[in-house]
Amino acid sequence: MEKIIRPSADLRNHYSEISKQCKETREAVIITVNGRGDTVVLGLQDYYQLKSELELLKTLAEADDDVKSGRVAPMKDSFDELRASLLERKNV
Repeated sequence: MEKIIRPSADLRNHYSEISKQCKETREAVIITVNGRGDTVVLGLQDYYQLKSELELLKTLAEADDDVKSGRVAPMKDSFDELRASLLERKNV
C-alpha cells in the first residue's frame, strides 16, 4: 500500500482531482504543509466505513473486558430478559 502525499496547494488548486483519487483508489491522501504531514483527505464512504469499524472494535474490546472481569450472564437469562422487555414495549 503506497502512501499518496500531496502538498496543501494541491488541495486548493486540484480539489476535484484529489476527491476523484480518494474515491477511485479508496485510499487516503495525506496533505502536507511545509513538507510535513498535516491533514488526511478520505472519501466519505471510506470515512463512514472506518468510523463503523472503529465503533465495532470499541464494542468488542468492551465485551472482552466484561468477559475478563466476570461481568457475564448465561445466554438464556439474557434472551429471557430481552424477550420480556420487548413484550413489555409491545403492550404499552
